[in-house]
Amino acid sequence: MKKLLSVIAFICLAVTVSKAQNKNELAKVRKINGVEAYILCEPLREYEVVVDAGTGLKAESLLTGGLVNKTISDRVEQFIRKVTKENARVDAVIYSAGKRIVGVQFTDEGTPQTKGYGKVSKVMGYPVYVMNEPTLDYTPLGSKAGGIKVKSLITGGLVNNSIEEDVQQMVKKVQSRAADAIVFEGGRDATAIQFKK
Repeated sequence: MKKLLSVIAFICLAVTVSKAQNKNELAKVRKINGVEAYILCEPLREYEVVVDAGTGLKAESLLTGGLVNKTISDRVEQFIRKVTKENARVDAVIYSAGKRIVGVQFTDEGTPQTKGYGKVSKVMGYPVYVMNEPTLDYTPLGSKAGGIKVKSLITGGLVNNSIEEDVQQMVKKVQSRAADAIVFEGGRDATAIQFKK
């Protein structure tokens, strides 16, 4: 009986430690035009995909020969407009990789702990909060701005980075040994952060 209690206590401790470690990967997502936006972030709720959309060509990039590109938030808003045009009954959009975004409807009721919350992706080992907010308190360590997009410049604006590629480039610029995660507000800046202990 003592062995059984010891095993149960060990399992409970392991689950508690595991949940504590994952709290630095939880985010409160933003609503854009009334739709929850999960950018490089997986909802905690169950859902079904109702529409799948690509990005299409970027007029600003083409007209300027690749010198001017949309910010992450501009592209997300463009995606949301496209997805909601195709299906007005979308609860959220999810962007996970590449140049596609999906519109989803939630299939569960949701709770205060799951509505509007997701688990962020990691890039180069860092949890990345793209247009969403960490659930833990943190201290900013420093910000850096993005530069010219080489791919877009070389192709005269015909080929542009995906959101994921932009995030990877910014993580390379802003990463530091002290950083626990990286925050992207949606513009052209990224901020390294450290969670408060």
